[in-house]
Amino acid sequence: MIQIDNTLVSLDVLECQFLCDLSHCKGVCCVEGDSGAPLQKKEIAELEKALPVIWDDLAPEAQEIIKKQGVAYIDEEGDIVTSIVNGKDCVFTCYDADGTCKCAVEKAYREGKLSFYKPVSCHLYPIRVTEYDKFSAVNYNRWNICKAAEILGKKEKLPVYKFLKEPLIRRFGQKWYAALEEVATEWERQKEEE
Repeated sequence: MIQIDNTLVSLDVLECQFLCDLSHCKGVCCVEGDSGAPLQKKEIAELEKALPVIWDDLAPEAQEIIKKQGVAYIDEEGDIVTSIVNGKDCVFTCYDADGTCKCAVEKAYREGKLSFYKPVSCHLYPIRVTEYDKFSAVNYNRWNICKAAEILGKKEKLPVYKFLKEPLIRRFGQKWYAALEEVATEWERQKEEE
């Protein structure tokens, strides 16, 4: 682990390589899992504000879930997460003609219809941030459904932290990311000297 400000960053974030390969995984990370995507409290209002814009892109089952319980719920671990349909799909999923799962919120953002991109935990994936009293743990979450992304990342020699530059800056700031890059460069230099 390395420490930057009040974060502890796993070395996997520097050493492992990753590049999403939607053509292989079809966005299954928005479908599989134990619960919805982790949310910050302030993101609930953003998602509620997005509903009129994205409503028609959502599946009827997702619309029913949102009408009954809202855009979020508290999961078994006590975390606020996006609501899900039948224990699987995030309520904000939508599908392309080829069956690729996409985020309706991100789709609307890319079309210029929303100013909110999507929940930061989704933007950061495969990094997961766990909040503790005095620090935040920043970890690379390895998952077998992302095997194609690991293969492509190795082929392109793209470390996790570089793949996720934009969301890391969104979450922790430019100064924090610059410090992470500095540590990563030094870490690489030391490994080459060994």
